[in-house]
Amino acid sequence: MPDARELPPDPMMAFDPRQIDVPFRMQPGLRRMHDGEPHLHALQPGSALCDEKRQVHAAGTSIASVPGFDARAAIAAIWRQAAHDGLGHLSPDTPLALAFEQDLAVLDLDSGRVPWMCVCVPSGWDPQDKIGRDLLAIHAPVADAAALNQRWPQLLRLLAGDGDWARQVWTISASPLHDRHPRRRPATPWPQTDDPEAFARQCLLRTERQSFFAVPAHDGGAIRQRIFTIRVQLQPLTDAVVEPVGAQRLLHALQSMSDAVLAYKGLAPARARLLAWLSRRAVTGNGGFSV
Repeated sequence: MPDARELPPDPMMAFDPRQIDVPFRMQPGLRRMHDGEPHLHALQPGSALCDEKRQVHAAGTSIASVPGFDARAAIAAIWRQAAHDGLGHLSPDTPLALAFEQDLAVLDLDSGRVPWMCVCVPSGWDPQDKIGRDLLAIHAPVADAAALNQRWPQLLRLLAGDGDWARQVWTISASPLHDRHPRRRPATPWPQTDDPEAFARQCLLRTERQSFFAVPAHDGGAIRQRIFTIRVQLQPLTDAVVEPVGAQRLLHALQSMSDAVLAYKGLAPARARLLAWLSRRAVTGNGGFSV
């Protein structure tokens, strides 16, 4: 397996260790976005992410939609947001899959369903299994889903109001690919070494920065749809872990994960070696998340 350090550095990679829940909990964890904080980032030609998204777009599998759904208002809102985020130079004729780093979806706030997606790099799920379903059904496979299910009505009410919202999720992976579609990409096995340092050098921190912005109602009324964005980023774990606070929080988060969560995230076989590595880093003062 190649060393994760062979991945080119991403100057835009930033993950705040304070956003790691300790103890770990499966929850929406939304925060209100700051003024000027962008939802969208231009896809960089020649990047690994661009190459992966081009493959999916060329195969004609980037868009999933409920039959008859009219996505024109949502797509117009995406391009308006792009201009607001300083991406007005991008042509609206550019396919959405190739314009932005973010994958995109429409959330209908009345039904809680997702009728449209432009998704190229899912994290272990198939968009065709999710399209048209509501939040409860979409998250049914998620470990500890009962706690999440209690929060969806509150989330929908929150999103129907003012403001833009974001959240961060993270995991650790052995795969150097952004695209982890279960039918396109077989699971990458964990490194076959018992040495914690060698193991960590072949692992990556995989983060998703997710955000919500409104699709304005045509009559100027209440918000009925939100665009959901997903920005997947990868960073070699040994580059991401550079300050004590992050190593300690990640260590405690892994220690507190239930068996169900570890199995859902695929972390169970790696947990002991990751804990050994993080424990060492936390003590020596060489661990944490770079921000």
